[in-house]
Amino acid sequence: MPSPRSPSHASAAFLDALDGGTRLPEGHPPIATGRVGVLLVNLGTPDATDYWSMRRYLKEFLSDRRVIEVPRAIWWPILNLIILTTRPGKKGRDYDTIWNRDRNEGPLKTITRSQAELLAHRLTEAGDRLVIDWAMRYGNPSIASRLDALTKRGCERILVVPLYPQYAAATTATVADAAFDALKRMRFQPAVRVAPPWHDDPTYVSALASSLQAEMARLDWTPEVILASFHGIPQRYFDAGDPYYCHCAKTMRLLREATGLDESRLRMTFQSRFGKEEWLKPYTDATVAELARFGVKRLMVITPGFTADCLETLEEIGHENAGIFRTNGGEAFHLVPCLNDGALGLDVIETVVRRELAGWI
Repeated sequence: MPSPRSPSHASAAFLDALDGGTRLPEGHPPIATGRVGVLLVNLGTPDATDYWSMRRYLKEFLSDRRVIEVPRAIWWPILNLIILTTRPGKKGRDYDTIWNRDRNEGPLKTITRSQAELLAHRLTEAGDRLVIDWAMRYGNPSIASRLDALTKRGCERILVVPLYPQYAAATTATVADAAFDALKRMRFQPAVRVAPPWHDDPTYVSALASSLQAEMARLDWTPEVILASFHGIPQRYFDAGDPYYCHCAKTMRLLREATGLDESRLRMTFQSRFGKEEWLKPYTDATVAELARFGVKRLMVITPGFTADCLETLEEIGHENAGIFRTNGGEAFHLVPCLNDGALGLDVIETVVRRELAGWI
């Protein structure tokens, strides 16, 4: 007869606990089991707007080999001797213009937290078996820390949801990279699913169309042109097989069908290019300037690739591109807010999460 402390008895008790039982060896710590986790993940934000906080954030972001596909021997001196010396100050000033001073954090963190909290309220029928959490790919809270927290709460299955409607290796894939890197260090790994992109999901397209039409109705002027500005990627990433451009193009086709706006009225552009190489075209800033120079006086911009307002929407589009438009002769400029944590935005995230939890909840 094996003793109560023998390996075979302890292993049997451990397996029994995982199956929902309560039989544990004497002195064994409690084991939380049987839960399912959902981890919403967005790009990230610095901890503060000062030079060193910005430098840490930019170093983590720009050191990701999926974001910057340049040989390390070439990229290391550029990043460490030039970019991380000059860019933190400028980007810190940009972040300072949109900073949430009540919470002392970037708006992306504020909105992503709210999305997770409101999603949990929508999924209360699962009881305490379902745990909703959130993380940032770069900065805090990290993906690894939240996966660890979920497993400690007994989540044996975890759905990771990269909050990017269109797939790109530099966004969706790098979230999976970080999640799998964390799993490598776990003795007992949870089962993990990664939600696929939803660029053509009917709920998403309908939410975009409703948001766009509601914003147009609020204005006391009619936009002559509407730009749908997506975050860009280098052209060579697309040439190498990244489906991002195709996902954006399909979103645009479906959005035009849903709103009745043709290609001359609702145009696709790409923003946020970095460096001197060619990125996906047409460029948002160049298009904004060209439209104004050719006589367009009233312009609206929507950013369908962003699930939450952030530096790229609020500052780059709402401030920088609005200034470009007016400098070149434009008059009225309006940025459509992202779906954020409003009802339409939560409808989309809930649809994705419920679909991808099938068989688990």
